[in-house]
Amino acid sequence: MKNKRENSLLNKKDINKAAWSYIFFIQATQNFERMMGLAFCHVLEPILKKLYKNDSAEYKKSLQRHMQFFNTEPQLGALIPGITIAMEEARAMGEDVSEELIVNTKNALMGPFAGIGDSMLIGTYSPILLSIAMSMCISDGNPVGPLFFCAVWLTSVVGLQWYLFHKGYDMGIGAANLFFTNRSLADKITTGLTMMGLIVIGGVAATTVKANVIYQFVSGEMSLSLQEQIFDKIMPGILPLLLTLAVWYLMDKKKWSATKIILGIVAFTAVMVFLGIM
Repeated sequence: MKNKRENSLLNKKDINKAAWSYIFFIQATQNFERMMGLAFCHVLEPILKKLYKNDSAEYKKSLQRHMQFFNTEPQLGALIPGITIAMEEARAMGEDVSEELIVNTKNALMGPFAGIGDSMLIGTYSPILLSIAMSMCISDGNPVGPLFFCAVWLTSVVGLQWYLFHKGYDMGIGAANLFFTNRSLADKITTGLTMMGLIVIGGVAATTVKANVIYQFVSGEMSLSLQEQIFDKIMPGILPLLLTLAVWYLMDKKKWSATKIILGIVAFTAVMVFLGIM
């Protein structure tokens, strides 16, 4: 399949319209039977109608093959419909692109893009932005925090989807091959985002988690503040750090749910306050 096609059946307006349709509607019809399948078919329907306008039988078959199960990470997965459109166009122009090749390519790309996209964007990039946004508003409820997250997240993911959708169409199946063969680049991006995420989350934990000991040891005229004269001397913020690490341990190693952890913190805090320690 050629990447640069002469006498293309589709124009820039067609691809732009399909890209916007993907951005707005790819998750609009999620269901347990086909997940994103109906939305994927909706994105491609105007394209297929134009490609097979003189062949109603092939048009119906194309709708059927794109109504099948489809599910991936929607941001990075924007490459897939772009590639699919390029393959459908090549098939409509008489190139040797079988129906099985189109369907199998979609099915083969869903999983890898879902795994990479979830780890890089949903598991790393989104928490970084959320941590920064929370640090802006957690003390006084400043609306700048959520506005920052919405603006940066929407701008970046919409721009990414738009770029990848067009890149997938321009390069065809070569777009996926280029991404997966350049594994070192993907690993470097993932490592960099992970390091940045740990730094940001560590900074947020140090400034927002509060755990102070108010108990003072008194002996005669001597008064010793455990917080100021012991814990802060060892390392300022050591108790919030220990509390954060304890929560991480319970969630990651002991598989505690968020509800269970919250109830545990409430119970621990109640006991410490009752005893006059915190």
